[in-house]
Amino acid sequence: MGLGTSIFLVAVGAILRYAVTASISGISLTTVGLILMIVGAVGVVLSLLYLLTARSRGRVVGEGYEDRPGI
Repeated sequence: MGLGTSIFLVAVGAILRYAVTASISGISLTTVGLILMIVGAVGVVLSLLYLLTARSRGRVVGEGYEDRPGI
């Protein structure tokens, strides 16, 4: 799940939780919104962790930058 998708899930979840007043029998839209917000927040954290670890996959050699193949 990408960062954009995670932010989208948080936004849709917030809309369902706080802005929608309609009701559907058998489904609580506020609970669905809360679940989407939690999943989106976890996705944001995991995406940011992945981006931070992806930056440190290379190493500096002398004055230049060298990719470490196979890592």
